[in-house]
Amino acid sequence: MAKKDKEPDAEGENAEAQGADGEAAPKKGLKRFLTKKILMIAVPALVLVLGGGGAGAYFFLLKPHDGDHEKVAEAPPLTPPEVAFSDVPDILVNIQSSDGTPAYLKLSLSLEMDNELEKTGMTALMPRLVDQFQSYLRELRVEDLRGSEGPLRLKEELLRRVNAAAAPYKVRDVLLKQMIVQ
Repeated sequence: MAKKDKEPDAEGENAEAQGADGEAAPKKGLKRFLTKKILMIAVPALVLVLGGGGAGAYFFLLKPHDGDHEKVAEAPPLTPPEVAFSDVPDILVNIQSSDGTPAYLKLSLSLEMDNELEKTGMTALMPRLVDQFQSYLRELRVEDLRGSEGPLRLKEELLRRVNAAAAPYKVRDVLLKQMIVQ
């Protein structure tokens, strides 16, 4: 029996050495090391290392420096741009609430314009602006003013209306000084 056990082993070794088609089996050295799993890990790692080394060499060695200490960043102008602010009289309007209880909105606004000449022109148009604002504000609901988006939408709509009402003059921004919903 011992001979029978040894004989299949010898035949098994020969079968393994010859491979499935009778060809010689691959060598155990380098080819065993370069299996598919190892290649799938080693090749991307090698690409990363070489890419990082190339990028580092470019940024630290080849890229010309722009005279880091020679150039001083341009300083901002000492005088601010020409701006004029015009205050709108406080506006108090009743607004709609969902449950029918009375609700009030008090607004204090300021208009930002390009220069003092436009500011003096806007004072003559102030009654028209207040009328435009009040007609819009009376249609608002309390829910329209909630959250962080409410005041932003209110400012955008007021800016659109003021630029339509004061056609030759251009208002840059509507600034909310005070907004109380009660």
